[in-house]
Amino acid sequence: MHAVFFAAASALSLLSFGAHAADWPAKPVRMVVAYAAGGAADLMGRVFSEQLRKAFGQQFVVENRTGGGGLIGTESVARAAPDGYTLQIAGMPSHVLAPAMNKNAAFDPMRDFTHIAYLGGPPNVFVVHPSAGVSSFKELLAMMKKQNDGVQYGSPSIGSVGNMVAEYIAEKEKVKLVHVTYRGGGSAIVDLVAGHLKVGSMTLSTTRPHTLAGKIKVLAVSSERRLPEFPDLPTLVELGYRDLVVTTWYSLAGPAGLPNEVVERLNAAVNKAMEVPEVRKHLENQLIQTKAMTPAEATAFMQNEVNKWAPVARRIAGSN
Repeated sequence: MHAVFFAAASALSLLSFGAHAADWPAKPVRMVVAYAAGGAADLMGRVFSEQLRKAFGQQFVVENRTGGGGLIGTESVARAAPDGYTLQIAGMPSHVLAPAMNKNAAFDPMRDFTHIAYLGGPPNVFVVHPSAGVSSFKELLAMMKKQNDGVQYGSPSIGSVGNMVAEYIAEKEKVKLVHVTYRGGGSAIVDLVAGHLKVGSMTLSTTRPHTLAGKIKVLAVSSERRLPEFPDLPTLVELGYRDLVVTTWYSLAGPAGLPNEVVERLNAAVNKAMEVPEVRKHLENQLIQTKAMTPAEATAFMQNEVNKWAPVARRIAGSN
């Protein structure tokens, strides 16, 4: 009798859960960005939240929940109910590097999340303010080697791709770098353009408008090949760092256990949004490369990136 009652209750629960998923979204959806406004993650959040609003007829509200190098916002999503009303602009900084570089991270990037769709992202660049007095990466490296007390550089946050790339080079070249951390690329670029910061390691999408305006100079890029828009800009591979082919890519995720129907609908909407001319143009202008993936492909991609870069991030964090 108890077994029959339990089975009936379970069936009703599943039916109720399925009905709830079918009605989704019945209210505004939070889109957590674990970094400050103005950076690449925020840009991706605002571009895709607007497209999801159009697709589902419901508000997708970007919430910048900063702190802890992306850990605070990411942990809040891991603890959220898996009902489809809390999502995150996830990706390389928050789900691969930050938990690897911080022993106190209270989440597992694979176990505690549902990975919904791949969004894409820009490569990382080394940039300098004109007052730094260097015009090439070779000259920047020479400056680093001369200053025994360390060269200050800024990145979007602890655990960002910019942080990892700079520390990777510092480790390989045996130079001292002093990390000035921010709560997002937007804050870092403001100080760099103003000259309060002389060196930066951050996304090309964040630095591009200021580079084109001549306010800062880009010295090297982490893309696999030279970029058509910057044909004279050398890649880090060309400069001898063969492993540094990396982008600050982003994805869409939610808490573990999201209903499959919600995941599939979101994935289809994101992939469709990538084909919208205004979206493609906007992302291309930011040198962000996109690629449509299924939820299974996005999950496998995340796992591969964790396998590849988390050990590097842990080693660098341990050497600091």
